[in-house]
Amino acid sequence: MGANLSSSFADPNVYSLVGSLCLQPSPPPPRIKPGLGDLPESCVALVLEYLNPSEICRLAKLNRAFRGASWADFVWESKLPVNYEDLIERVFGDGLEDKLCKREVYTRLCRANTFDDGTKKAWLDKRTGGVCLSIASKGLAITGIDDRRYWNHIPTEESSFNSVAYLQQIWWFEVDGQFEFPFPAGTYSLFFRLQLGRAAKRFGRRICNTEHVHGWEIKPVQFQIWTSDGQHASSQCFLNDPGKWNLYHAGDFVVDGANASTKLKFSMTQIDCTHTKGGLCLDSILVYPCKLKEGLRHF
Repeated sequence: MGANLSSSFADPNVYSLVGSLCLQPSPPPPRIKPGLGDLPESCVALVLEYLNPSEICRLAKLNRAFRGASWADFVWESKLPVNYEDLIERVFGDGLEDKLCKREVYTRLCRANTFDDGTKKAWLDKRTGGVCLSIASKGLAITGIDDRRYWNHIPTEESSFNSVAYLQQIWWFEVDGQFEFPFPAGTYSLFFRLQLGRAAKRFGRRICNTEHVHGWEIKPVQFQIWTSDGQHASSQCFLNDPGKWNLYHAGDFVVDGANASTKLKFSMTQIDCTHTKGGLCLDSILVYPCKLKEGLRHF
């Protein structure tokens, strides 16, 4: 046995094999290729600034760098209206901007924010960033609204304000309103949201009672708007298509951005007293940027 062991070490072939195994260098570690996660957040944020909000939120799910970059203030400030500070003060009051980052400000403004004792809502359109406003029927001046022989406020889930004004019957039909609001520069359209008939649910299905609808086919309703800088627009339309909520276009107005707020007056009238009118639900008025008007079904 000793002879065999000594002969093994004496064998030059065995010695070279053992030596080669001991002296052979280990292979180099594989090179790790850089990925999106290696980009600095500041560089990622510069790219995100040119994307729309939905794209930013999707990319924020990729990795930590994109998630951190998606919170950069300058990214979201580019998505906010130029006068977002005036909007925040008008809708929420003082101090909110100091408590929130720009992404949180954008998120808050995209909600339908209620103000002025619950009679108004304002929000940003998520697709375009345009400022929108609605005013409830309870925020309007309606002739005869305090006389329940003519008008009633009725609760409904079909209104974002959970209530509409319902007209039983009247001779002199007149609805007026006015407001002051810091719209960014642009062109805006004002609509009345109306329905002929009174909706209800029966056995879980929506029905609309049109029994009291009358008088709207005789003479058209007149819509008008006026701005504090001298603009005036008007339109008229016969009310039809009972049982459905429709938007009736009153007119357009332009905000040039020179003033902090725009003052607007508007009206809807049918004051021909030769006949009565009735069976109408008035939900609200809506103000949208004109570029959104093309996507709305309106009269």
